[in-house]
Amino acid sequence: MMSDPRLLAACAAGFASAAAALWAFRGLPMGTALFWLSSFPIFAAGLGFGSGAAVGAAALAATLLALVGSLVAAAAFLALFGAPAALLLAVGLRSAPGGGAAFRPGWPLALLGLWPVAVLGAGTALLGGGEALQTAMRLALETTMGRAGFAVPEPLLGQLVRVKAAVIGLLSALALLFNGFAARRVLLRWGIAVPPLPDPASVRLPAWYPLLVGLAAGLFLAAPAGADAVPLSALLLLLVPLGLLGVSGVHARAKGRPARVPMLALFYLLLALFLQVMGPAMVGLGLYDQFRRRAPSAPPSV
Repeated sequence: MMSDPRLLAACAAGFASAAAALWAFRGLPMGTALFWLSSFPIFAAGLGFGSGAAVGAAALAATLLALVGSLVAAAAFLALFGAPAALLLAVGLRSAPGGGAAFRPGWPLALLGLWPVAVLGAGTALLGGGEALQTAMRLALETTMGRAGFAVPEPLLGQLVRVKAAVIGLLSALALLFNGFAARRVLLRWGIAVPPLPDPASVRLPAWYPLLVGLAAGLFLAAPAGADAVPLSALLLLLVPLGLLGVSGVHARAKGRPARVPMLALFYLLLALFLQVMGPAMVGLGLYDQFRRRAPSAPPSV
C-alpha cells in the first residue's frame, strides 16, 4: 500500500501541515507565519496527485493535531485552512477530455465566500447568538491590543469588532490563494504535472451567487442597529469572491499588453494602499464581468 504515490503524498502533506500548525500553537518562533502556510502541503498533494490526496492530507493533519495538540487546535486548523483547501480542490479538479486534469474555478471561487460564512454561522450558533459572538470578538481584540500596548478608543473598537470576522475570512482566503499558486509553481519546478491555469477572461461565479449576495445585503439592512455584526460580516465575506473576480478581470485586460508586468505591479500597489477605494471598485468590476456577455467564439478554421 505504501507504494501508492497518492497515499504517500497524502501522508507526507498531512504530517507537514500538522507540524506547521503545531509549531504555531506551541508558540515557537515564526509560528504565525508557518500557520498561514499550513495549507501549502495540502495544495501540493492535491494538485500533484488528485483531490483525494488533499482530502486525506487534511484529515490526517487534523487527526494528528487532535492527538498531539488539542481539539481546539484541530478545529481551528480545519476551519481556517485544512477543510477549505481540500474542498477547493475537490470541487475544482476535473478530468480533462484529452486526459489529465483541469481546474474549473467557478465553484472554488464561490467557496472562498461560502466557507467563511458557514464557519461564521457555526461559531455564532455555538456561542449562542450574534451578541455573544460580538462579546467574544471584543474580548479577543482587547486582549490583543492590550498585549501590544495600544489604547483603542471605544468608537474605533466597536467598528473593529463589527468587521473582525470578515477580516479573518479575507486573510484566510488570501492565504489559501497564495498557497495554492505557490504549490503549483513549486510542483512545476519539480517537473510534476499540474492542471493548467484557466483563462482569466473565462472565470465566472455560479449564476446564483449574486442573488445570495443580494439576500445577505437585505438581511444586513434589516438588522437592528448594534446587532448587525454577523450580517455585516457575512455580507463582506460574500463580497470577497466578487472582488477576486474583479482582480481576475484586471489580469484578463492586461493579458498580452507589452507593459503587463509593470501595470499589474502598479495595480497591486494601489490595491494595497487604497483598499477602501479599490476594494469596492473590484467588486463592481467583478459584477460587471459576471453579467457581461462573453464574446462569441471564433468559427473553426477549415
